Amino acid sequence: MGLEGAHALSLPADAYGNDPRLEVMWAMKAYNHAELISSVDPKFLKLTKLDDDIYSSFRETFRELDIKLLQPDDLKSDEAKEVWRPFCNQFEGLIEDFNYGTLLRLDCERDYTEDNTIFATRTQFFAVEIARNREGCNDAVFTSKCANS
Repeated sequence: MGLEGAHALSLPADAYGNDPRLEVMWAMKAYNHAELISSVDPKFLKLTKLDDDIYSSFRETFRELDIKLLQPDDLKSDEAKEVWRPFCNQFEGLIEDFNYGTLLRLDCERDYTEDNTIFATRTQFFAVEIARNREGCNDAVFTSKCANS
């Protein structure tokens, strides 16, 4: 992505306007992040210094959430937003850029594709992917990547 692109992604939102290059830079950043997630054995992957806290709070708050196959409404419905908002806000100041947008896979057994991603906050991404790692849900993508290497 280069230093120029990294700098552009750190500017305030009102500095962007409707520059289509920005979308490409975000896509590249998300792709690089996706490559990391699927290239390391998930049980050894630590995403933040707060993984334990994020995971325990996530499972306390979202006991029944099916993290293997998320539905858009699990993140985007009005009801879901009412639960996600306080969950995410508890990490303000603890997770850098806690409410920045990122891509999250809906089906954890599939790779990042246009039809298998949803735009989520960074805190939502960490919560779901940490849970997927700890609960063995990300093993399928990692195993398939190893088999294809």
